[in-house]
Amino acid sequence: MKKLYVLDTNVLLHDPNAVFSFDNNDVVIPAAVLEEIDSKKRLADEIGRNARYVSRLLDGFRSQGRLHDGVRLPGGGNLKVELNHRSFTKMQEVFGEMTNDNRILAVAMNYWMEEQEKEEALPVILVSKDSLVRIKADVLGLVAEDYKSDRLVPPQDMYTGCETVQVHPSVIDEFYTFRQLLVRSLPLNYPVHPHQFIILKDELGTSKSALLKVTADGNKLQPLHLSNDAVWGITARNAQQRMAMELLLNDEIPLVTLTGKAGTGKTLLTLAAGLLKTEDEHRYKKLLIARPVVPMGKDIGFLPGEKEEKLRPWMQPIYDNLEYLFDTKKNGDIDKILAGMGSIQVEALTYIRGRSIPGQFIIIDEAQNLSKHEIKTIITRVGEGSKIVLLGDPEQIDHPYLDSTSNGLTHVVERFKQEPVSGHVTLEKGERSRLAQLGAELL
Repeated sequence: MKKLYVLDTNVLLHDPNAVFSFDNNDVVIPAAVLEEIDSKKRLADEIGRNARYVSRLLDGFRSQGRLHDGVRLPGGGNLKVELNHRSFTKMQEVFGEMTNDNRILAVAMNYWMEEQEKEEALPVILVSKDSLVRIKADVLGLVAEDYKSDRLVPPQDMYTGCETVQVHPSVIDEFYTFRQLLVRSLPLNYPVHPHQFIILKDELGTSKSALLKVTADGNKLQPLHLSNDAVWGITARNAQQRMAMELLLNDEIPLVTLTGKAGTGKTLLTLAAGLLKTEDEHRYKKLLIARPVVPMGKDIGFLPGEKEEKLRPWMQPIYDNLEYLFDTKKNGDIDKILAGMGSIQVEALTYIRGRSIPGQFIIIDEAQNLSKHEIKTIITRVGEGSKIVLLGDPEQIDHPYLDSTSNGLTHVVERFKQEPVSGHVTLEKGERSRLAQLGAELL
């Protein structure tokens, strides 16, 4: 049955092509949405870019007719810009002030009332990424949904890079004898992916187990190639950290993604691997470390000083890890070390657009705060001979229009899981401290 979708501003600012995601259903954009998009189009960030894109997109539809009367969408539905706030009287009785959110709700309410007067009423659905708008719609008796068209999988099905398989002990013995297994020899009811890790456990309940990795062609299982020796003083403390080191130190895997809660060791392990590859093995000519400038909580505004001084508060978590790895004793020692080495560059992602980065070990921290477009921009900067590592916790997002399933990091994990050039591991156990682990679990 055909439906009518009313879009909130945040949907278009999150995905500027959202109007094409509703098949043959009708799409309505309230006039208040245009006002909000207009107020964002001068921003220099991703939101501003999307606002300008939506503006050009809607202007292009004008060649097909008046937007107020409705124009045809490629999928078969109609796109319409609606001005009518007739039902705002009821809105005012419930919520009072005439905000843009309430104007958008009023448009949805008006369409719902009109459809109820028809013999074959179309379902009217308000689409918003703002949970409070969806709650308001529910109070008014309207159907409201989150925008999910850009979600590849539900949260519980996201790729972790590791699976535990119960097998007969003879299978584990065979692996230790021949040092490999065929994937088809395992009792799997799901596909495996290149560089995925498999933990074999005895189905009879003994402690016998084995840790294996799928080969790049996806046909065989082999043991991990690396021993558990310390890398720049860092030793893997659990199985997932061993898996992470296996991916980080493998030069044949140019894209690595690591996710996990705070304190699981993502950044520290990656920095240690990057230092080994650049300073000891000289596999890469430079170690580039970057993170998005997205504040947690209220922004502290403009900062004084040169670029390095402005960036220092945002980059401090990186410096904290570097100080631990270099075992510095005094404030300022790490700056002298980095200045003397010259091969380690700490940068904000603001300055990465337009660059080509060959022959470098690239670390992008807090990548969960990047959109799909931003993550694409970053990966397409990677030049020949470079390795890029994306780190983040999809559950700790400070970006206003992203969530655990729609952020750029999750998108890369799901899109690249079948590619032999990439590897992924979700770190589960916190190793920062017992208190940090309890904080991640309980708070």
